[in-house]
Amino acid sequence: MTHHAHAAPALETLKALLRVDTTNPPGNETPAAQLLAERFSGAGLEPRLLHKEPGRDNVVVRLKGQGAGPPLLLTAHLDVVPAERDRWTVPPFDAVVQDGWLWGRGAIDMKHMAAMSAHVLLALQEEGVALKRDVIFAGVADEEAGCAAGSRFLVDQHADLVRAEYALGEVGGFPLDIGPVRYWPIQVAEKGAVRLTLTARGDPGHGSMPHGQQAVLRLAAALASLGGARLPLHVTPPVYRFIAEVARRQPIPAKLVLPLLLHEKTAPPVLDRAIPPHLRDGFAALLADTVSATVLRAGERVNVIPSFATAQVDGRTLPGHTGATLAEEVRDRVGAEIEITIDSDEPPTVFPADTPLFTVLAETLREADPNGVPVPYMIPGYTDAKAWARLGTTCYGFAPTRFPAGSVAFNKLYHGHDERVHVDGFLWGFGVLYRAVKRWCT
Repeated sequence: MTHHAHAAPALETLKALLRVDTTNPPGNETPAAQLLAERFSGAGLEPRLLHKEPGRDNVVVRLKGQGAGPPLLLTAHLDVVPAERDRWTVPPFDAVVQDGWLWGRGAIDMKHMAAMSAHVLLALQEEGVALKRDVIFAGVADEEAGCAAGSRFLVDQHADLVRAEYALGEVGGFPLDIGPVRYWPIQVAEKGAVRLTLTARGDPGHGSMPHGQQAVLRLAAALASLGGARLPLHVTPPVYRFIAEVARRQPIPAKLVLPLLLHEKTAPPVLDRAIPPHLRDGFAALLADTVSATVLRAGERVNVIPSFATAQVDGRTLPGHTGATLAEEVRDRVGAEIEITIDSDEPPTVFPADTPLFTVLAETLREADPNGVPVPYMIPGYTDAKAWARLGTTCYGFAPTRFPAGSVAFNKLYHGHDERVHVDGFLWGFGVLYRAVKRWCT
């Protein structure tokens, strides 16, 4: 397969971005934003660097069209989560190419989309494509810590620079192999993000005389109850359509078994016994609110039994649910003794899957993989779509890439050790993104 002429330069830009350590905190996205700005300036475009805090630059650039339609926004965040360097096969910020893969923190989440999107604009500019609408690129800071210095800042302070009818960002356009069928999820929805604090109280005391009223033990029991069973199952419209589309193309018995996920009584045994282990957690997260205890605090001295213990909990809510409904589900698990505080509540986002642009994205994927099946999809995570949606933008997760079947569990690449992108898959994905954007904008 012949790759687009800008695919190789996009790969070099990705390597350069991976070598910039934008671990958040502290972020330090400015060098990455400047790197992209230099690419745009060199092609005669006029990028803008904008920041809420020093060292946290966002880069925004616009390729002008004829104004016959509202703009399209291509967007990617430039910050990355921390990497435990001693747990990686290769150094996480060296952009090593090995065994056909490009390794590095941010290779999938999501500097690959930043490089692809930037070079889509550069390719359209170089080729003099007659665009009916503007194409905007926004490389943003701070997505991994809540977007305050990135997309939220741009929406609040520079809305006219990023206002668009549609946006393409993360997560979507990756291969999902289920049975003999390869699906191509396009994100149309994402769960809400709720931060809870659970507090257990008890009697203080001397560490040499343990007793049965310890706050730490009460908190531990509460967290064990949360981790020991799923929260109640709920089928939402985006997930119903996704599972129905997947099941329709499966051979028997999967064709008959998968729809059982859509019913409260039959979903648990199907998840536990019929869904392959590498897919089970992902499917389970689509069917229920989830909670993960991520930060624990108790005590200050090793010889003092503390009177309280707290856990910060990362909660994710289904469409139609709120922090209050999640807190009630948690309350049913942990009991009345545990105090529950809702620290923040970001609502879910849901966008229609019957728009002209969704059709273009699906058609482009079918052309690139005639045997593949595009499907609308909801992700359990959090993206900048929550900010762009405040401007009325319809957001789709579409950062296309591919990799050999059975080579890696895609969801394990996010925030995991040895994050990497398949080199040929990146080059292929650039062509898919370019063709979709060009088709939509011409």
